[in-house]
Amino acid sequence: MQTEKQRVVKILKGWQFDRKQHGCLFDRGSADSYYGRPRQPHYGGVGGDSGVRVEQLTAEEVAEYQAGYDYNERCGDKKDWRYWKHCVRPLVVSSVHTHTC
Repeated sequence: MQTEKQRVVKILKGWQFDRKQHGCLFDRGSADSYYGRPRQPHYGGVGGDSGVRVEQLTAEEVAEYQAGYDYNERCGDKKDWRYWKHCVRPLVVSSVHTHTC
């Protein structure tokens, strides 16, 4: 259970520090790690209520993003791209069906 002080600090910091929010700093860091993307600290820009992508961050915000990235690196949870190779839909080019792979 959060104390009143913890709730106030959370509100003052902003939603980007709320680890339960899709698009928050921790979420974006862990997602970048999961998909094998390089570290590029940011938050938002993933639809829903996340707003526009924000890349100009404070040192504290960068640290929160890095915590998410590092967490996923330690857990070793990575996207298995082998599955997607077999699920690519055919492209339609001038009424001729071709596959992308």
